[in-house]
Amino acid sequence: MKKKAIKLNSLQRRTLALFQVLASSPETSTTHEDTGEITVSYLPEPHGDHVHIGNIVVSGQDASGFSNEAVWRALARKGMIVANFPVQATLTREGLAFETGLRDQFEHSDH
Repeated sequence: MKKKAIKLNSLQRRTLALFQVLASSPETSTTHEDTGEITVSYLPEPHGDHVHIGNIVVSGQDASGFSNEAVWRALARKGMIVANFPVQATLTREGLAFETGLRDQFEHSDH
């Protein structure tokens, strides 16, 4: 039996990609050695019309999924995260491995 492909809308995809960026930094996340999952416990606040996430900057609109409970619920329902909205999200192995196609599209910040 073939595994069904997981589909994410554009906001869900962007939010997952940003969670993946946050999960890659020990400053914003904690790795669970026994499961391979990573808990993101720091969500950046908008700074004017943009948000700094590590060494990248995204528009506030692109990061709006961080404050959207429906996005978190959808990602949890699809097995990408375990949600504790709005405090933290634990990325599952599936969520960490999911190819959003967006990570290389984020603009690197010089400030």
